[in-house]
Amino acid sequence: MAFIRPFKCIRPAEDVVSRIAALPYDVYNRAEAKNETIREPLSFLTIDRAETQLGDEVDTYDDIVYDKAKELLDEMINNGNMFLDEDECYYIYELTMDGRAQSGLVACSSIDDYLDGTIKKHEKTREEKEQDRIKHVDTLNAQTGPIFLAYRGQKVIDETVAEIQKGQPIYDFLSTDDVRHKVWKVDNIEQINIISDAFEKMDNTYIADGHHRTASAVNVGLKRRRENPGYTGDEEFNFLLSVLFPHDQLMIMPYNRTVKDLNGLTENEFLDNVRENFDVEVIGKKPYQPTKKNEYGMYLDKDWYRLVPKKHLAIEKDPVSSLDVSILQDYLLQPILGIEDPRTDNRIDFIGGIRGLGELERRVETDMKVAFSMYSTSIEELFDVADADKLMPPKSTWFEPKLRSGLFIHGI
Repeated sequence: MAFIRPFKCIRPAEDVVSRIAALPYDVYNRAEAKNETIREPLSFLTIDRAETQLGDEVDTYDDIVYDKAKELLDEMINNGNMFLDEDECYYIYELTMDGRAQSGLVACSSIDDYLDGTIKKHEKTREEKEQDRIKHVDTLNAQTGPIFLAYRGQKVIDETVAEIQKGQPIYDFLSTDDVRHKVWKVDNIEQINIISDAFEKMDNTYIADGHHRTASAVNVGLKRRRENPGYTGDEEFNFLLSVLFPHDQLMIMPYNRTVKDLNGLTENEFLDNVRENFDVEVIGKKPYQPTKKNEYGMYLDKDWYRLVPKKHLAIEKDPVSSLDVSILQDYLLQPILGIEDPRTDNRIDFIGGIRGLGELERRVETDMKVAFSMYSTSIEELFDVADADKLMPPKSTWFEPKLRSGLFIHGI
C-alpha cells in the first residue's frame, strides 16, 4: 500500500513564480550556479545553492552556507515572494516540452514507505551528497526539492487528473529552456479522496530521480524521531515532498559515455578488440543514435560506428545484466578500456542525452578519445530492476523535462 497525503505548501506568489522556479541544484557546478543567480537574483537556486551568495573562498559545505539558505528562505516568505498555502492540498504539475506533456501529482509520501520498500529505489547513494542535503533540510526545516516518483498508471487517477485540468491553473509559465509549467491546486475533498484511495491500492511507487534527496529527507525524519521520542507518526517530518507520475507519460533519454583514452591501445588494436564481442559497422561522419535496444553508436577519430553485441555473448536474463549500459560496461568498457568502476574512475564521463550527439563529438575533439551513444533505458526496465531489489549501473537514466525547485516546499 502506497500512502500519500495532501499538505500545506509553501509556494511562490504568482507574479514571481517564473523567476523563482529553478532547475535542480545538482545540474550545476558552482560557477554555473553562481552565474545563474546573477542572471536571475530571485532564482530558488540562491537557496538550494546558497554558497552562490557568499565569497568563493567559502567551502560549499560550510555551516554558514546552510544558515544563509535559511535566511534567504525566511526573507522570501517575509517579503511575500513566497507564502504558506492555507489548505492541505494536492497539486497537479504539468510539464510540456517539445509538444509532449506529462502530469504529476504533488503530494507527501511516507518515509516508512521508503524504509519498508514500498517506495523502491534503483541507485546507490553517495554519503557526501546525502550529508549536504541532510544539513540543508535540517537547517531550513523544509524539503525544497521534490522527489520524482513513478507509478504504474491507473485509469481512475488519469481521469481525475484530466477533470482537475479542466479548471483554471494557479501557475502557467514558460521557463527559459522552453518548458511550459502549469499547476492546478486540488482542494476538492472528493477528488483528494479518490486519488488517495487509488494510491492505497498500489503495491509500490518507484524513485525515478532524486535518490539522494529521498535518502536525505528520510535521514532527517529519523533524526527528528530520535529527538522527539513521543512522536505520533503524523508529524510533517515523517513525510517526503514528492511528485508522482504515471509510467506511460514519462520520457527517459539516454545517458551517453565518453572515455579519455584507449587504455594504451592503438585505434586499430582497440577496434580489433571491440570486434571480438561486437559487430562493428562504419557509419561515417553522420552522428549515429541507436534506434533500438542492443545497439550502440561509437565516435572515434572523427568517424561514427554502429556496434551490435554478437550472439555468442553470455548475457544473463537478469534485469541488471541485460541492460544496455551493463552490456557495454561488461564487454567493452571494463575488459578493453579498463574502466573497473564507472562510479569512481575519472577516465570516464557521462553526458545526458539532452545535450545531443554534438556534445559527444565536441568532447572527443577536445578532452576525450572515444564516445558511446546509447539507447534509452525504458521505464519498464527500471521497474524490473527495482522489483528485483537490485541496483542499476550509475548514470543509466536521464529524465526530461526536469522538475523545478521552488514551486513546492514542504515545511517539516
